[in-house]
Amino acid sequence: MCRMHTKSGIACFDLIALSSYCAERAKATKRKHRVSSEAPPAKRRNEISFLSANKTGVKETQRTFKGKSQKIFSPRKYSVNAGDRKQEEKPCIKTSSLFKNNPEIPELHRPVVKQMREQVFTPEAFHELCLHPHLVSTINTVLKVSSMTSVQKQSIPVLLEGRDALVRSQTGSGKTLAYCIPMVQSLQAMKSKIQRSDGPYALVLVPTRELALQSFDTVQKLLKPFTWIVPGVLMGGEKRKSEKARLRKGINILISTPGRLVDHIKSTKNIHFGRIQWLVLDEADRILDLGFEKDITVILNAVNTECRKRQNVLLSATLTEGVTRLADISLHNPVSISVVDRSHDQSTLEGRAGQGVVPPQASNRLDSFAIPESLEQHVTVVPSKLRLVCLAAFILQKCKFEKDQKMIVFFSSCELVEFHYNLFLQTLSSSKGAPASGQAPSASTRLKFLRLHGNMEQEERTAVFQEFSCSKTGILLCTDVAARGLDLPQVTWIVQYSAPSSPAEYIHRIGRTARIGCHGSSLLILAPSEAEYVNSLASHKINVSEIKMEDILSILTRDDSFKVRRRENQKSHAVGPQEIRERATVLQTVFEDYVHSSERTVSWAKKALHSFIGAYAAYPRELKHIFHVRSLHLGHVAKSFGLRDAPRNLSVLAVKRSKGKLKRLDLRKKMQRKQHLAEVLRSEYSSGLEAASTKVRQPGTQEVGSQHPASRGRGKNQAVPPRTTKTWRGQQKGNKASQTAF
Repeated sequence: MCRMHTKSGIACFDLIALSSYCAERAKATKRKHRVSSEAPPAKRRNEISFLSANKTGVKETQRTFKGKSQKIFSPRKYSVNAGDRKQEEKPCIKTSSLFKNNPEIPELHRPVVKQMREQVFTPEAFHELCLHPHLVSTINTVLKVSSMTSVQKQSIPVLLEGRDALVRSQTGSGKTLAYCIPMVQSLQAMKSKIQRSDGPYALVLVPTRELALQSFDTVQKLLKPFTWIVPGVLMGGEKRKSEKARLRKGINILISTPGRLVDHIKSTKNIHFGRIQWLVLDEADRILDLGFEKDITVILNAVNTECRKRQNVLLSATLTEGVTRLADISLHNPVSISVVDRSHDQSTLEGRAGQGVVPPQASNRLDSFAIPESLEQHVTVVPSKLRLVCLAAFILQKCKFEKDQKMIVFFSSCELVEFHYNLFLQTLSSSKGAPASGQAPSASTRLKFLRLHGNMEQEERTAVFQEFSCSKTGILLCTDVAARGLDLPQVTWIVQYSAPSSPAEYIHRIGRTARIGCHGSSLLILAPSEAEYVNSLASHKINVSEIKMEDILSILTRDDSFKVRRRENQKSHAVGPQEIRERATVLQTVFEDYVHSSERTVSWAKKALHSFIGAYAAYPRELKHIFHVRSLHLGHVAKSFGLRDAPRNLSVLAVKRSKGKLKRLDLRKKMQRKQHLAEVLRSEYSSGLEAASTKVRQPGTQEVGSQHPASRGRGKNQAVPPRTTKTWRGQQKGNKASQTAF
């Protein structure tokens, strides 16, 4: 009994001690909470939202992966209801902070440069030229054009004389009509009337399918009075059978992309160039950039073998060294036409006059470009985490809260276009936010998104191109396939979400707006590490003005669908930086929940992220100091794709590649050892009278196909000795260089 009392006494003493310890801990906790409650409300609210994001992130991901999430991702479900006590304890925003740990946005020191200007319109009319009256009537009534532009005034008389020309003029200045009008005039005036069965009299090469369709439409309108001249178009994506049938019937003005024309030259017997009188290369520098150098060589050789005497025209808004090299070979005694305002550049008066024979290199300055006067250029510097929200806010600002806005957004790859198209279609396009007080009625209109890139079927590409051309409003997400030559009416804004790889590409992108004297604007979105790109543009006489990121995000305060609803006893602070940040976070949460709603959307986001990094690594060498993969924060970049964390395999890619290289090196060493052992054994037991073809493959040589003359009669594992292989490779390189040289 005594022992039992003793044990119970000890137990009671332990319980008393434990209870006193708990009481002291509770008091300490209360004191700690009192101290923390003295902190500012905004700071405390941020800490709560940040902690709650970590707690609810896993549950939210598990819920959405089961497929129970809504199809329409409305931002209203992230608001706090006043009557629900459980909701009062939970925070209103379930995502990590967008505005923490971001790099500082540098101040842009933009050197003021004098941009090259061109006078677009002239008072001269088309009836003052020696043109067919029916052609002049068609230009005035069908095309609704009466006066000539500067490039047309200088080019048409020169081309009517039968001279070769190298034409350089700003985007949207009417270069298509500058060569189409004299071409149609000369063909309809031929003494022997053109027959359809004669084949092509004019060949027009363009880089993209959309530009081929646009040029075909222009030529077709000009040929309305001259029905005996038949135009035709050849381009990728169409059925070869139908194109061969059209070629068999006859095409007099043939408009084509280089790749498809080469395909027909090699496979179609009915195509011939014996009567070619016009050879036009529109957007000549882009044709070379897309890797069509070999195709152009094949086409020039095919035309030269059948027809030596013809008129050649090269046109572009930006002329590169490759184009001047092509002009030296394909043009005969050309006239260089460059339209530059005398008050801005006195050094190009000869090119502006366009009367003498001027070498292309002398009159064309390749380091600067002419930009339309009515085009306003802007740039904004945005941290990587905020890029997606900033782009969405800018689209809402221009296309939802302003009237009659038409926008084109350029991306660097097809995967990026597809991802952002599906994301905006499911989130921005479906959101029906209530317009704020005093807001325009157009703010409640539904956003219209379209996409255009090279991986789409040709029928879909054509339908999208025509739909966007005819519509008054809309947002076209596209790659550089829409950057050249396309005349898309009433485009008011050009947004470059991915920075262009060259200043020339920048000029062509922004050239989709402010065409033929219309007003337009452009916006270039850069990361803080890419701010030096502004100086690169300034070196090419391109001026840009800065738009602050806060000004773009402030538009979210006009849309109540992104408003954070609070409980009754919680005061809503005035519209300011904190309110803008909260609404931006709500919008980011909508994007993240859509991305994480299924495994399929997560894989799309990861695929787009991989494509972005690949395109970022492909910038040219002269821009590597600005756009380098090492300057990217993968976690922040992943945030701009709606991913809550950076995919693990991104950091493992380099390791896998290095491991693969090590494995290949080990295999080579093993093969070399085996070959060395076999060589020793052969030399020990052979008579020395074997043929030279039984030699063992030397280390460091590669196996050469049976087409090589020195490799005939050899076995599978035998190869040409090193010297023979090296000399053969040198010959191949020399042949390849001679083929690609113009």
